[in-house]
Amino acid sequence: MLYSIHYYSAAVQADITKLPPTLRARYFNLTDRMEISGPNLGKPHTEAFGDGLFELRLKGAEGIARVFFCTLVGRRIVMLHSFVKKTDKTPLAERRIAETRLKEVKNADA
Repeated sequence: MLYSIHYYSAAVQADITKLPPTLRARYFNLTDRMEISGPNLGKPHTEAFGDGLFELRLKGAEGIARVFFCTLVGRRIVMLHSFVKKTDKTPLAERRIAETRLKEVKNADA
């Protein structure tokens, strides 16, 4: 059974489609793999942050981007938040956005 990709909102989906070309291509390549193999692609592609929050790690000619996601019952992968990374560490504000959305998605799914 395949996994399906969903988005927290239309704005999250739009942000992802506005990523620079090589990062966007990498995103679609990895999410195609996730639909077949599941959300855990392993390092360097995915990383767990705990409490059900994961990040998809994108690297391309234009830089680095991250897409936070979670998984839900029924083999659903929900993309919560994306951003282009400009520092070595993931900014806490970006992670907090994803954590807030994760709670909302899990509460709605309960």
